[in-house]
Amino acid sequence: MTQIKHRNSSHTFTINPPPADAPIEVLNEFYWTKDPEPHIARRKLILEKYPEVRKLNGYEPKTKWYVIAIVGLQVAVAYYLRDSSILSWKFFLLAYVIGATSNQALFLAIHELSHNLLFKKPLHNKLFAIFANIPIGIPYSASFQPYHQLHHKFLGDKYLDTDLPTKFEAIVLSNVLGKIFFATCQIFFYALRPMFITQIKFTYIHLLNVIAQLAVDTLMVKYFGWKSVIYFLMSSFLAGSLHPCAGHFIAEHYVLNDNNVPKVQKTEGANIASGYQLPAETYSYYGSLNLLTWNVGYHNEHHDFPYIAWTKLPELRRIAAEFYDPLPQVTSWCGVIWWFITNDINTLWNRVKREGKEMHGHKIDNLDKN
Repeated sequence: MTQIKHRNSSHTFTINPPPADAPIEVLNEFYWTKDPEPHIARRKLILEKYPEVRKLNGYEPKTKWYVIAIVGLQVAVAYYLRDSSILSWKFFLLAYVIGATSNQALFLAIHELSHNLLFKKPLHNKLFAIFANIPIGIPYSASFQPYHQLHHKFLGDKYLDTDLPTKFEAIVLSNVLGKIFFATCQIFFYALRPMFITQIKFTYIHLLNVIAQLAVDTLMVKYFGWKSVIYFLMSSFLAGSLHPCAGHFIAEHYVLNDNNVPKVQKTEGANIASGYQLPAETYSYYGSLNLLTWNVGYHNEHHDFPYIAWTKLPELRRIAAEFYDPLPQVTSWCGVIWWFITNDINTLWNRVKREGKEMHGHKIDNLDKN
């Protein structure tokens, strides 16, 4: 028997976790819940106590200048490496240190743009995201926005939140070798998984994204050579691989280490035992790597207020400190990758899921109008 204590409460509950020799379908399962996601409720409480938080909403115009500088840096490095061997240490180190760090920043700039946080008009954000997409090498920005909006609107929904690993992924990859493969190739999972789970409407923005990226790649090959495009693609792969900044992919929503609690009831879609508190499903990181990633580590704050730009998230946390200080935090993105791979209790099953409903077309189509 195990005792679980509620956070911020003196009450404890005694539960019976499944034995180690229980059937695999009992031991291996997600944290299923019928409870609503916590961010809406916390947002309401914060706004009731601190209505001035509303003034933090809005776009951050200076972000575009940083993005332009990063795109320029990537183009310059691609030009510098145009005659270098792609198997050389110089090529790899520049792709890892400069390229991956820069492209991770561009991934997350596109994340800011998906919330319309660089320009006042949504269309301007979409078009600038296509520009930010250039060093990534493949068209990505137009598809990211609707999928990411689904992640916010339907957090944990097994049909609509494509950030969640599938049952197949969890079964196959919840071992040391599988976790190494997952951590090394995260970028492919995030790029390909959505297409197998939820379909989105193809729009003129998607077409423009594809045309613009193909045009830039063609010009790069013509004037710089194909190695420059390889630099872009290698930078993107490494940005979503075993790179310090890539730790945020796992850190944001996986239930790791001491935050794990025994999964008592394993029936898909059912609540866990009465009086039993699910682990937190979003985690913030307040370390120095936020300087390179537009404060994406402030992830509870971001999910609570997705229309506050990255420069104002620390101020949100300062104002509403009593709401955020008690929440479990991630102390190291590098550590997250290591703990995820090496600790047996950390697997792809460690996500909170909701049963949700089958995807309906109107939900997807209406996202672009918000």
